[in-house]
Amino acid sequence: MPAIIITNDTALTQKVIDTIKTCYDPEIPVDIWELGLIYEINIDDEKNLNVKMTLTSPSCPVAETLPPEVEQKLREVEGIKSAKIELTFEPTWEKEMMSDVAQLELGFM
Repeated sequence: MPAIIITNDTALTQKVIDTIKTCYDPEIPVDIWELGLIYEINIDDEKNLNVKMTLTSPSCPVAETLPPEVEQKLREVEGIKSAKIELTFEPTWEKEMMSDVAQLELGFM
């Protein structure tokens, strides 16, 4: 399931995605973008960023640390005025949401 992108600024969106790709669940050697943990990226006309993301499970050991880490990195993206992470578990994450790159890396292909 690819992330929903809501913005007219494709260059800024690419910076956001590139930053997200620097964030990892420490237990899995694949970034959170390729894992399919990002559900939505929304950049409004004032350059406020809202990202809807999930975790591999509600009891994920990094539930308290990963979303704030992602949010902090996104606040530092040049051109972004503000950044906010919304954590959701709907729909529930499944391994089929991973990209082919992630599935290959983790031995699912």
